[in-house]
Amino acid sequence: MNGVTSVTDKVAVLVVDDSPDQRMLLLKYLERAGCDVMIAGTAEEAISACAERDQELVVIDLVLPGMDGWDLAAHIHASHPAAALAITSVLDKRRYPVGLATLPKPFTGEDVRRVLRDTVPRWSVA
Repeated sequence: MNGVTSVTDKVAVLVVDDSPDQRMLLLKYLERAGCDVMIAGTAEEAISACAERDQELVVIDLVLPGMDGWDLAAHIHASHPAAALAITSVLDKRRYPVGLATLPKPFTGEDVRRVLRDTVPRWSVA
């Protein structure tokens, strides 16, 4: 199995995407990488999830109903500055917020592991 070596030491990740298929795909890739994953379909659900537990990585789709991914990223950055942020979208990468990790769609398991390597220093491939 790829991921962190200890089951009790899993990286906490929140996936925010309004597409059930994309949420499930990211969930599978991240769980295979040894992460403890929560999912949210809206920015408002994501804000609640961040209040429930500290997230080490939040993967945010830019196009969300209600509060969009740009505003959600700014909110999480301000309220949970220790959480790493990664942006995923079908939009052109030039439209992504500057300075955040990127996970353009379509993505692969290797792309997800790259984001983990780049954003969560304690994550390691076993």
